[in-house]
Amino acid sequence: MGEAIHKQIQREQQKKTKRPFVLAAVMLAMFMAAIEATIVATAMPAIVGDLGGFSQYSWVFSAYLLMNAVTVLIYGKLSDLFGRKPIITFGIIIFLVGSILCGFAESMTMLIIFRFIQGFGAGAVMPIASTIVGDIYTKEERAKIQGYLSSVWGISAVMGPALGGLLVEFVSWRYVFWINIPLGILAIIVLWMYLHEDVEKKKHEIDYPGAILLTISIATLMVVLVEGGVNWAWTSLPTISLFLVSMIALVFFVLQERKAAEPMMPFTIWKERSIFIANMTSLTTGVMLIGISSFLPAFVQGVMERSPIVAGFTLTTMSIGWPIAATVAGKLLLRVGYRTTSLIGGVSLIVGSILFVTLSPEAGPIWAAVASFFVGIGMGLTTTSFIVSIQSTVSWQQRGVATAANMFMRNLGSTIGAALLGGILNSQIKSYIQSKGEEVPEDLTLDSANILLNEEQRAALPEGIKDVLQDGLTVSLQSVYIAVLIFAIISFVLIVFLPRKEN
Repeated sequence: MGEAIHKQIQREQQKKTKRPFVLAAVMLAMFMAAIEATIVATAMPAIVGDLGGFSQYSWVFSAYLLMNAVTVLIYGKLSDLFGRKPIITFGIIIFLVGSILCGFAESMTMLIIFRFIQGFGAGAVMPIASTIVGDIYTKEERAKIQGYLSSVWGISAVMGPALGGLLVEFVSWRYVFWINIPLGILAIIVLWMYLHEDVEKKKHEIDYPGAILLTISIATLMVVLVEGGVNWAWTSLPTISLFLVSMIALVFFVLQERKAAEPMMPFTIWKERSIFIANMTSLTTGVMLIGISSFLPAFVQGVMERSPIVAGFTLTTMSIGWPIAATVAGKLLLRVGYRTTSLIGGVSLIVGSILFVTLSPEAGPIWAAVASFFVGIGMGLTTTSFIVSIQSTVSWQQRGVATAANMFMRNLGSTIGAALLGGILNSQIKSYIQSKGEEVPEDLTLDSANILLNEEQRAALPEGIKDVLQDGLTVSLQSVYIAVLIFAIISFVLIVFLPRKEN
């Protein structure tokens, strides 16, 4: 009886809600968060060239992703408790404050701190935007609309690298952060004008201990992955201590979620096999995504010696493939089902990863762009399948947290990936320079890789030193892409276990 009344209220609210305007506002908010990924990756070589600190390169991504990953679940839960509109508005405001501060950063450390603030706000944008769509559209409409949402990634990624390249070359890298401000303000105004929702007013218990334990677990694990093998030995006391803290916090988090009245991560939804596999695959594809988008521009600019615009182009193709595949996925889902659509995506991820493993400086940017395109196709097919599948499996009361849980797993994968793959890159460059021994000056260190990312400094390098740094970066990135291929294979194996029966 209660469910029927709730559905009736929802129908009335949907009549008042002007869906096209709400969809436009949601897409604008997503565009703002999506463009952040590609535009910053393109600008990073210029930022490092200006502020220095190549060894902290991966922290600029990790800081943003850590806060994004930790807060995604909290925001998802809060949106189920208090409504989507106030929570997404809060997130956008914090994101904009972080963006303004990032543009004023005077050192790499300041930039990393401000990226934490930006990520704290960004955690609200993606999951709640997808959840709002799940609320205002029917199951049949959702597949098509999720395709529209995915096209946002495409548009932002086509524009992001090109815009990033233009801003870096003709204005300043600082504008890659400030460009978000008008977009965020417009999204808030439209949402408050046209989205009407009815939220059951009751006292809620927010799972603060769960949020704190999860933050401790992920943050300590990230420090281990970034610093291990570079500044600390893997068997050193700080590495082992922090790893133990991370594992203990994780165990307590699981225990806390089982007893919490309103848990941040309700493990009951994980009992659905389709949700469990979708979430685990999102974790592995998240690692892949960050491995490609974070380090590819550095390779194209530092080793292939191409401009920021060309570096941006090699990432743009991923985001052209993503929305094309997401739109096709909407039709495929209805025709062949979630499992087959996801399997095709899994194959495409493997093909793209193999192309990255075989990437060499001689192959040129076109090879990198084709590899990115295949990965984009794979991401578009799998992510659309997972979101539509999950939203069709749970009730309205759990839709926010279920959607957020899937995005949390992808963000967690990206967070771990940025740290893990950044750690691999740093330790490999360091050992490559050390292996050259007498051939290189003693003052040549990991941070000397900064020079490759600044065109004038690179041109002034002696030929032998430049070759050592470029070869070191090439060898190190090959290790990163081998790791990406391993994660692509794991993703495919997980998809094979999706249930054949459709929801």
